[in-house]
Amino acid sequence: MKRHPFLYSFVVILLLWLLLYWGIHKPFIPSPLAVGFYMATHFKLILIHLGSSFYRIIVAIFITVLLGGTTGILLARSQRVDRFLSPIIYTLFPIPKIAFLPLLMLFLGLGNASKITLVATILFFQIVISVRDGVKSIPEGYYLVMKSMNASAKEVYRHLIFPALLPSLFTALRISVGTSISVLFFAENYATQRGIGYFIMDAWIKLDYVGMFSGIIAISLMGIVMFLVLDKLEAHFCKWHH
Repeated sequence: MKRHPFLYSFVVILLLWLLLYWGIHKPFIPSPLAVGFYMATHFKLILIHLGSSFYRIIVAIFITVLLGGTTGILLARSQRVDRFLSPIIYTLFPIPKIAFLPLLMLFLGLGNASKITLVATILFFQIVISVRDGVKSIPEGYYLVMKSMNASAKEVYRHLIFPALLPSLFTALRISVGTSISVLFFAENYATQRGIGYFIMDAWIKLDYVGMFSGIIAISLMGIVMFLVLDKLEAHFCKWHH
């Protein structure tokens, strides 16, 4: 468990899967062997759909980090901006933004733009709040130390604000990965023929349960890879934190 946590989780999930397969005897619970063979023979097809979903998520996260991070810093550093924007953000945050998908499709079309915008809109509020709280948690004495050293505004951001907000940002990104995959799974069921969400639902409609499970495993592996990449990036950029 300590040395190989992912191998441990794989074995546990596989055992539970086998128990369901042996105990239920229903066609919608295929055998792991059949699913593994399907993924091997349809590797290129699954990779194409997975690549489309991955592209949408990465672009949405990049846009969100850029806009949401900037907004979060402004909220934390300016009381005037905070008083003006925070009530608006708190009002809009609980609204289920996924309901805006038809409207986004009307404005941005049926392609990637509407789906990326939907995911970015949902993640925006998570990033803003996390970055704002991360910057606000910096003790005021740190700013005084930087000021006593005649640090410029650029140096304050580079050596104090950015390093301080990174742990909060990476935490928000981990949450955002799970959220973005869930939202994109829903969005890819409308007006598209590319994406792992479309692949899973298309297999389900065709009663191709082996293909459906293959898509579920593929989307899970994509999430694991993204989490591992975030862990590596955090370990590299937040060495002082660890």
